[in-house]
Amino acid sequence: MKKLIYLLIIVVIGVLGYQFFTKTGLFNQPLSPKDTAGIKINDLDLKVVYNRPSKRNRDIFGALVPFNKVWRTGANEATTFESNHDLSVNGVKLPKGKYTLWTVPMENNWKVMFNSKQYDWGVNEKMEPNWDPNYDVVEVEVPALTLDKPVEQFTVAFDNSTDDLKMTMAWDTVKIEVPLKD
Repeated sequence: MKKLIYLLIIVVIGVLGYQFFTKTGLFNQPLSPKDTAGIKINDLDLKVVYNRPSKRNRDIFGALVPFNKVWRTGANEATTFESNHDLSVNGVKLPKGKYTLWTVPMENNWKVMFNSKQYDWGVNEKMEPNWDPNYDVVEVEVPALTLDKPVEQFTVAFDNSTDDLKMTMAWDTVKIEVPLKD
């Protein structure tokens, strides 16, 4: 019985030590948690897998995320977009399949690129985007809308509330809407 108690004490000390000496620990949430946005409409199935960085009192667009430069569109791994149907993205044909999603935030508009290459990570060791423009299948430009109140965590969603399907992205006081048609 004593051996079991000693073993339990060692396990507890190990878990607490791990928690104390690591940034993430076992009980802390990651700073940019992974999330999935999806929508199913009849037999259309769309999914975006991305990581959600937080504002945390920082200036975002034009600062943390520079204007006029390719952004990995989230944090950590490359953001992916998947569709089981061919789509029209703001009038441009996107064949069904899985893509990485890249953006170029600008003051008044954003470029949105659907890239056929699958990347393990969103940036390289120099913190430059792992994006290769030679694999862009669709590039569209959409207006940047200003929100009345800031969005704390980067959010991708789908909106079909008016039978006018859009993929939306919002963070800080900026929102974009990418029109999609089946």
